[in-house]
Amino acid sequence: MADPKRVAKAPDKTIVLMSSGNFPERGYKVKNIHLNLYLQKKHPKLGVYSLLTVYVETDKGDIEMTYDEGYRGENALEEAAAFLTSHLGLSGLILRSIIQLENALEQHA
Repeated sequence: MADPKRVAKAPDKTIVLMSSGNFPERGYKVKNIHLNLYLQKKHPKLGVYSLLTVYVETDKGDIEMTYDEGYRGENALEEAAAFLTSHLGLSGLILRSIIQLENALEQHA
């Protein structure tokens, strides 16, 4: 899961990867997937330090987890979204999200 302190504000930018869906996975129905960009800090030589998270909404709960972070350049969000949508990355991302959501729900039960 993403560190709540680092994502306590609204994302600086969001790309919707899937909306109003009904994608079944392990007994869950995935409704929406957003890729979020949180600008963390700026280095004079390295540029912007980005935190990319994935927010997944399901019929049984939602989860936001870290996807990537680092000095990834000005187009970090767009490049990550292009990679995910062109390399079957969404399927793996959905499965990983559901597993983390299941673990989080078990811990709170």
